[in-house]
Amino acid sequence: MEIGLYFGSFNPIHIGHLMLANYVADLGLVKEMWIVVSPQNPLKKSAELLNDRHRLHMVREAIADNHILKVSDIEFNLPKPSYTVETILYLQEKYPQHKFSILMGSDSFSNLKKWKNYQTLIKLVQFIVYPREGFLINNSLNANIKELIAPTINVSASFIRNQIRENKSIKYLVPELIENIILSNGYYK
Repeated sequence: MEIGLYFGSFNPIHIGHLMLANYVADLGLVKEMWIVVSPQNPLKKSAELLNDRHRLHMVREAIADNHILKVSDIEFNLPKPSYTVETILYLQEKYPQHKFSILMGSDSFSNLKKWKNYQTLIKLVQFIVYPREGFLINNSLNANIKELIAPTINVSASFIRNQIRENKSIKYLVPELIENIILSNGYYK
């Protein structure tokens, strides 16, 4: 089965993440899209990360009614920080019946050379790459890519966290259920 993997901190998950993951899955490029919650991204500061389990819970709640989106905590059981190449090798061993693709923006794809063992990674998976403002899709690595024209929303988790810290509304930036979880628990204050 074709499985798309959408890696991220999802700190918090927002409508941009959800819209993109659903769009790619709905196109039929993959049978399922797994949203892989990363406990610790080696290229990001962990100081602003909400607890792993809280982020995982919010993703589960956000996609609970969607049959083509699945949440994965696979990296919770792997060494930290999480390296995508190690996760892919683990997934391929655990699920040999599946073929995996990675969904990412052109901004992340342009930084692929900074990833651990990126040369191995590009031999293992296809990349589904969508354009991000200011980052052209340049496949100088000769990776197996599928360029995607997808609707995107220019919203970020860091913008949402700043809104919360400044006591401003996050309505419509995250699903209502996620807004309620964040506000009732005092996350990101």
